[in-house]
Amino acid sequence: MKNYLVKDLMVPISEYATVPVGTSLVEAILVLERAQEVYAVNKFQHRVILVFDLDGHVVGKISQLRVLKALENVREFDNEIEDIRKFKFSEAFISHIRDQFSTKKKIIKEDVLREVAAKKVEEFMQTLTPGEYVSEDSPIDAAINKLVAGAHTSLLVTRNTEIVGIIRITDVFAALFHEISSLEEGHPGYPLSPPGFKVSDMP
Repeated sequence: MKNYLVKDLMVPISEYATVPVGTSLVEAILVLERAQEVYAVNKFQHRVILVFDLDGHVVGKISQLRVLKALENVREFDNEIEDIRKFKFSEAFISHIRDQFSTKKKIIKEDVLREVAAKKVEEFMQTLTPGEYVSEDSPIDAAINKLVAGAHTSLLVTRNTEIVGIIRITDVFAALFHEISSLEEGHPGYPLSPPGFKVSDMP
């Protein structure tokens, strides 16, 4: 079994989609689109955009979920939800009320899209917490612990105080899956077959 270090599985920061603070959402999406074009060549798919401050430090990231949240923009209803919670209504009831509100509010329309597209990335990016950093020389176990504890999909990889890459949960899982599947003698690197299952049984 290979003793992976974080740097063995990380993606170098130079290969990631990045934008400076002050960038609009539409500009950030174009940067992500260009980065995705490289995916066809190197098989690396970007799922987040990193945001740098004017000094070149990573200060946040934008995930697909963050873009959807910016698009939904239900902040004006959040205060009403908090007021409802004061009366100890069930989460099921509150979810029903939220669903009713959401169905009345059309998201995909031109004026909403234009408003969101013009927003600056710092308005809706996810700011980083201490639990989202891991050293490049740490064992992969340390990354797994942080990913699970913080329910993160990725971590920033550091070398001393410099951010040098990103380690994603998909890459950690792939390495772990490979190690588990290779435990089956004669089937290195492949998923284990259920008992009694044969390839010839497939339709």
